[in-house]
Amino acid sequence: MSYDTVIDPIVAALQLGNLQEAESFCRSALAQDPALPDLWLLLGLTLQRQGRSREALAPFARLTELCPQDSTHWTNYATALHRVGDVEAARAAIQKAVELAPEEPQRLEQLGLLCLELGAPRSARVALLHASEQAPDVASIRIHAARASVACHDITAGDLLLPWREWLPLPDELQLELADLLTQVSEQWDALELLEELATRTPTNWTAQLLLAKVYERVNRPEQAAARLDWVEAMQPSASTEDSARIRQEIEIQRAQLAMRRREYVLARRHLAAAGPRYSEDFGYYFSLAKACDGAGDAAAAMDALEAAHRLQVEDLRPSNPLLLEPDAPLLPGVNVRVSETDYRSWPVLRAPDATQSPVFVVGFPRSGTTLLEQMLDAHPSLQSMDERPFLNILAGQLHAVGLEIPEDLAKLTQRDCDELRKGYVLLGCRKIARRWDVRLVDKNPLNMLWLPMLHRLFPQAKIILALRHPCDVIWSCYLQNFRAAPLAVACRSLANLAHAYVATMQSWLHHVEVFHPDVLVSRYEDLVADTPAQMHRIAEFLELAEADAMLSFAARAREKGFIKTPSYTQVIEPVNARSVSRWMQYRTYFAEVLPIVQPMLEHWGYDAFPVSAGMVM
Repeated sequence: MSYDTVIDPIVAALQLGNLQEAESFCRSALAQDPALPDLWLLLGLTLQRQGRSREALAPFARLTELCPQDSTHWTNYATALHRVGDVEAARAAIQKAVELAPEEPQRLEQLGLLCLELGAPRSARVALLHASEQAPDVASIRIHAARASVACHDITAGDLLLPWREWLPLPDELQLELADLLTQVSEQWDALELLEELATRTPTNWTAQLLLAKVYERVNRPEQAAARLDWVEAMQPSASTEDSARIRQEIEIQRAQLAMRRREYVLARRHLAAAGPRYSEDFGYYFSLAKACDGAGDAAAAMDALEAAHRLQVEDLRPSNPLLLEPDAPLLPGVNVRVSETDYRSWPVLRAPDATQSPVFVVGFPRSGTTLLEQMLDAHPSLQSMDERPFLNILAGQLHAVGLEIPEDLAKLTQRDCDELRKGYVLLGCRKIARRWDVRLVDKNPLNMLWLPMLHRLFPQAKIILALRHPCDVIWSCYLQNFRAAPLAVACRSLANLAHAYVATMQSWLHHVEVFHPDVLVSRYEDLVADTPAQMHRIAEFLELAEADAMLSFAARAREKGFIKTPSYTQVIEPVNARSVSRWMQYRTYFAEVLPIVQPMLEHWGYDAFPVSAGMVM
């Protein structure tokens, strides 16, 4: 009997939807010729179409035995295993397919997605980045590579999504995934554009509607966020029971955030209690609950929520960043590395921009008031900020890729190297903002204070503003935050660990200030909120700016911008106030271990361990 005589009736039955007949033909033919691969393939497809996925495993497994060097059969077997929920076996099968056909990006994509599902983001990232290199124009591969990179807390994840407009139109599911990723790499306006289009086109896509409401809040449009939640809630009857429960939960969580914006913390706490965590490891929920409890004045409940939040967050980070959790890991990357006076003297003398051609750098340990300073500076017509961007980190990563470590190898940089790095810095900025070339750039990134050696190598004449705040207020505020940057999240896992990280960072800064003698102005948060006009004039004089009063309109300018990439995005659109001064005092009983650690910094900066704020009862 010829091949066609055997195969054609099976194919015809499949095309007509006669699945049982096709199965019967397959089994009869296999009884005559059990070594014919196409018969096993057709049998597997026939069983799958009948919904008998577990029975389909055997034919696909048999194909890998008959044709062990055929990557297609290993891919089909992986898909069949995934259908029945055996993800680990599916990963092993697709890994074999990749080994047999390493230049096929779709198989690498499948491997990466399975690794993500298995909670192995680092392996997923390797596979998906390789796939994106092979197929740079395939939208799904780039989007999934970005998802793996975000899961690994890779600061360059957003670069994979830069050409997203070229990929449109996209299927709804992929467009939603793209929008969600854009929110996670702080491209909220791009996400908003995609979500508004998707929500209009597919109004019953509840996940898109809820993410749109969340983005409205994030770009400081709370009224639109609330209206969207109201609309989704009114439409709930048209959702399935399972979707309805998920929708109600997400609505409660978002209403809690809106309530906290209005400082209605008791109401926010009720919303969160009604919602509960979305899944057992939902550390973001516990951070929100902690903020609601803190605002409501329940210190004990806030600390309980934070203990859960940090514990779950650390466990979430462990698969993607295990080195950060090693016992001998530094408190923050680079915090222990020093450039000595002798090292500095070995640096070659190079040409560099003067202060007027250099960025203004705003640094300080996170939660020290850097965002407030940035928004004030951005309100001045002679300055332009670009929100928080890790450009020095990215440049250092590029140097690391060619075997140069920062700051140890800064002496090796030539004039051409530094010129190229400055050019790269400018290009990174131009990708994030519409650069106005007649004004000076403001680069606000708190932990650039750890990059002072590189900053000084590239921009030795730059003006630097160090934001300073009572160390205990800084530590408490950091402990309350759900930081996305993995090193900072790990550093914040306990108050004591955070205190050690703060002191180590300050010690690094103070050491390098003594070595480089940069042009630094110290701006104290407490002074800034106590007498804003005087401090603005002081800063304007330091930066050699006229019209210092222009900076006082920062709140209106911040509202115009909408999206501000820091946890304090809801605060800097308000007039200056002193509500955040001495907040840590509500938790002073929890600071018994912290105060001895930070005592050297309290003494250095002249802060009292127990300041008395107006209206505070001791």
